[in-house]
Order: sequence, then structure tokens, then C-alpha cells
Amino acid sequence: MSDDTFPGWHGTTIIGVKKDGKVVIAGDGQVSLGQTVIKGTARKVRRLSPGGFDVVAGFAGSTADAFTLLERLETKLEATPGQLARASVELAKDWRTDKYLQKLEAMLIVTDGNELLVITGAGDVLEPEHDVTAIGSGGNYALAAARAMMDSDMSAEDISRKAMAIAADICVYTNGKLTVETIKK
Repeated sequence: MSDDTFPGWHGTTIIGVKKDGKVVIAGDGQVSLGQTVIKGTARKVRRLSPGGFDVVAGFAGSTADAFTLLERLETKLEATPGQLARASVELAKDWRTDKYLQKLEAMLIVTDGNELLVITGAGDVLEPEHDVTAIGSGGNYALAAARAMMDSDMSAEDISRKAMAIAADICVYTNGKLTVETIKK
């Protein structure tokens, strides 16, 4: 879709960093509609606990669509406790084949502390090669910055925060008001 028909695509940056037994997902708080900032303190990173199984998820795209996907993911996790990859693949299959879900405009980064995955509406469940991934309008900036810091002595949280600060300095659709969630293996 073009930016004119769906301006909501410009409005977030989410990063996931896996390092030293911890996974951090961080997201900025800016919500933009076209070229207007609607809100600066949105929470786009959430902790889910279906059946006592902790998962952290961050989303980019339409908020209503993302919440629909998060609810579906929780249902899949309840059906397959402790199996994030399987639940994610089941969600991606439904998302790709269900006529209602196909219209949803969002992407997710999810982790259980062991796996770090990106789930897309194209039916993809992707595991990053370098233990870092990012989505959203400032995702490529945050990803490049984090990849450059992965070999440093910095923690996963410090890398996430610094990469998000760099993205916020470059991407006009990203701000520095972060929500950061950490989960351990």
C-alpha cells in the first residue's frame, strides 16, 4: 500500500537484541498519522503470560491489528505451551490464509528468552542470524546501529537503548520515549 492510503506504517521502531542469556525488546512511543505526531508515549512492547509461559512481544503497524495478532498468538501459545516457534508458525499460517487476518497491517517481534522471532503477514517466521532484529520505520537504522555494537562489552539492554537513540535521531517517525522489556533464558 502507498503511504497515502496507510500512513500508520510510519510510526514506530521496535528492536530485539539477544546477548549473554538475555533478550531485550525495546520500542519507541511515537504514534504518527501522516506527518503529524498523535501521541509520544504509546506502549508497543508487551509482556504476555499465557498459561504462565512468559513471552515479550513488540509490534509495528496498526495498533488494532497488532492487538488482534497478539490475542491470536496468546491463544496459539496456550495450545502449545513452551513452544514459541510452533505457535508463531501457526499464527503466520492463519495470518496468511484467513481472509480477515490477511488485511491486518502489522509486524511482530517475539521472544521467550530463548528464541527471537519476527512474524509477518506474508507468512514469514524469521530468526535473525546475528541475534538482533528490528522492524518499523526506523528499524533499519536501529538494526545497523545494534549490529555494530554486538561485539562490544555492552549488555543487550544497553545496545537496545543506544540503537534506539540513534534511530530516533535519524527517523522522524521514531522518538526516544522507550518501553524496554527484558527476558532471560
